[in-house]
Amino acid sequence: MSTKASIELRDLKLQTQIGTYKTGDIIPDNHLLDLTLWIDPNLVLISEDKMSKVFDYDPLVLEITRLASDGHYETQERLISRITEACASYSQIQSLDISLRKSPVHNNSGSLGVRLSLDQGALLQLRS
Repeated sequence: MSTKASIELRDLKLQTQIGTYKTGDIIPDNHLLDLTLWIDPNLVLISEDKMSKVFDYDPLVLEITRLASDGHYETQERLISRITEACASYSQIQSLDISLRKSPVHNNSGSLGVRLSLDQGALLQLRS
């Protein structure tokens, strides 16, 4: 029997500027981030209720919000790439799945997003 552990961040509304729009284009008013981080199960299945026993995700969330707001992005892909690089700086993260979506897309409805998944090997390669 195997054990897996993840930290899941869902529907984080980012204060960001992505894209270039002309008159008449639909300009998204929401950019939502979903992030799943797979970590060592020993950082979740703990015997003591101490922060030193778990992965402290708060600094990563602060870095994500900083990256999102530090300038204009032409593409969602670039922001996802920068967030992925930030995640790679944490050795506790073994693999990840990230998704960024914007809305509305058409007729004041819909969302459109980009997803990236990195397994342990891909994350190790990014770190080197």
